[in-house]
Amino acid sequence: MLVQFYKYEGAGNDFVIIDNRTKTVHLTEKQILFLCDRKFGIGADGLILLQEKEGYDFEMVYYNSDGKLGSMCGNGSRCLTKFASDCGIKKDKYFFVANDGDHESQLEENGWIRVKMIDVNEVMMIDEDVFLSTGSPHYIKKVKTVDDYNVFEEGKAIRNSERFINEGTNVNFIEKISNNSIKVRTYERGVEDETLSCGTGVTASAIISNYSNGFNKIDVKTLGGDLAVEFEKINDKTYRNIWLIGPATFVFRGEIEV
Repeated sequence: MLVQFYKYEGAGNDFVIIDNRTKTVHLTEKQILFLCDRKFGIGADGLILLQEKEGYDFEMVYYNSDGKLGSMCGNGSRCLTKFASDCGIKKDKYFFVANDGDHESQLEENGWIRVKMIDVNEVMMIDEDVFLSTGSPHYIKKVKTVDDYNVFEEGKAIRNSERFINEGTNVNFIEKISNNSIKVRTYERGVEDETLSCGTGVTASAIISNYSNGFNKIDVKTLGGDLAVEFEKINDKTYRNIWLIGPATFVFRGEIEV
């Protein structure tokens, strides 16, 4: 089967995107693993299908690079919004559905994409660290100098610990830069490695960084570039109106036999 694909990246988090509005593309786990392979395939952190869904502008179906169906991908949803626009789906505001439910997205004048994330209603402390879900599960550890931290080994150990070995978790290491900015590095489950950025991880890291109740906007630096998170903090466990904001860029397109 010959498949036409598009490659997009958001702050270094890269994705193979396929227009499957006709629903003629049916990929196996092995085929998705091949397409995301950086040696033998196209190479990506994940694969996304753009599909039609009644009542929505589009449906986002996301797979991790291990070939398995994934949970919400923040950077991927921004890239898919840009792809939908590039495909001719022109809207001032998009309404789409992903694995974790309904979302909104918008293109900003500077080319960045805004995606509304799900509300957060529970934040769990694990010793001095934090665990919560922003559409995907995230474990967050605060460190003094994140640039020097062994993210791969420490992230892998937490992800494969007894608590998380079955369902898995993403692991974020964050450093506070100022009252409204942080730096984040992430070990992602499904990729099983550090990625240049993680949208749901950036979101989770921003909202638990002990900022004031009410409206907050946090600038976030990742290895792949800059992002921002806006949210309303109700209390230490409840967050509303959460928006992930950042770039989404077309890289290349092509055809590949699978």
